Amino acid sequence: MLKSFRIGGIHPPENKLSAGKAIKPAMLPKQAVILLGQHIGAPAQAVVNKGDSVKVGTLLAKAGGFVSANIHSSVSGTVTKIDQITDTSGYKRPAIFIDVEGDEWEENIDRSETLKKECSLSGKEIIQRISDCGIVGLGGATFPTQVKLSPPPGMKASILIINAVECEPYLTSDHQLMMEKSEEILVGIMLLKKAIGVDLAVIGIENNKKDAIAKMQNLVSAYSGIEVCPLKVQYPQGGEKQLIDAVIRRQVPSGGLPIATGAVVQNVGTAYAVYEAVQKNKPLFERIVTVTGKSLHSPSNFLVRIGTPIGQLIEAAGGMPEDTEKIISGGPMMGKAVISTDIPTTKGCSGVLLIRNLEARRKEMSPCIRCAKCLSVCPMGLEPNLLAKLSDLANWEQVEKEHVMDCIECGSCSYTCPAHRPLLDFIRLGKGKVGGIIRSRAAKK
Repeated sequence: MLKSFRIGGIHPPENKLSAGKAIKPAMLPKQAVILLGQHIGAPAQAVVNKGDSVKVGTLLAKAGGFVSANIHSSVSGTVTKIDQITDTSGYKRPAIFIDVEGDEWEENIDRSETLKKECSLSGKEIIQRISDCGIVGLGGATFPTQVKLSPPPGMKASILIINAVECEPYLTSDHQLMMEKSEEILVGIMLLKKAIGVDLAVIGIENNKKDAIAKMQNLVSAYSGIEVCPLKVQYPQGGEKQLIDAVIRRQVPSGGLPIATGAVVQNVGTAYAVYEAVQKNKPLFERIVTVTGKSLHSPSNFLVRIGTPIGQLIEAAGGMPEDTEKIISGGPMMGKAVISTDIPTTKGCSGVLLIRNLEARRKEMSPCIRCAKCLSVCPMGLEPNLLAKLSDLANWEQVEKEHVMDCIECGSCSYTCPAHRPLLDFIRLGKGKVGGIIRSRAAKK
């Protein structure tokens, strides 16, 4: 029997329209717009100025704190300005604008296709290289990887779990990466194991990727301490807490960190980025992005330079269909609708999804019928209907007591609600308010 997490979950239509499509390099943009805050934590601090010439891989901004990440140029050219641009959240954020001139790379980046397995660096040196190259979690959360590989005092990892689940409908970037860069990923996993000092790594892959499971199982025998764990197709299997529960049957305590279970979880795309950083000295300035939609002419998987406008990717996939009502950065469950095709891609952009007009429109909300479907599907064991109601009433004290901060914002509750209530919208409001209250309380201590 296939493993899965034990609480809640749903199975929306998969719609993996770009499955099996080979990764194609996207054209370079005429201008790259590189956000300074494209990771969880403090925005990076710019170290270049208007008029500076940069190459592919040049450091543009240094980490702005302990939880932050370096940012490197994805193009060669001239810095034209440091200004603000609207990001996927709809807010203005600082960014570096670079006019593209040619494609000249920093000389210390190894651009060869040769697989490099051996590594003489120590665990600490590997983590430092990861930090220098600005690696973050590529599953969507964009948590700085060097921080995740450095557990708090008194906590130690006993297992590395590689998240190759890709449970979001439509997205196929991780799947195709496994098919084309399997060995590089496995070397990256060995480097991550060495960095955190564990003997075992488990790659969790949903069972709808049988070709990737077979390929990885065929290759892991040559790498010590790596196993492949096929998983039931169930959303949100790729949630960090759900994946830990599925693989090692341990649950992260409320308010606690995943390391409390002894597990460190890294996305499969992050493992590949670690390989490139440590073995090829290549910073994180490009990633695989799925561009997809039911009316799109050619759903595709592109290798995209960070800072490329999403409109350019849509054109490369056949252009904007006439019936497009909504464009989402990410997947349909946890992605964000964007207000413009000028928005640049970031390290956390795993997909661009074009939703047709009829599917994009929300149905009219009606009163809650107390069916408890939202409770049964919540993977965190919360009461979404109660949290939504309390948030609507601005009862922040009770919202906090009901563990709103444990919500992973997977959207299962809204998806399953027969009354079409925007439960997650209310819960996100509550999380934002309670999060601010908690930070304010901590600052006064």
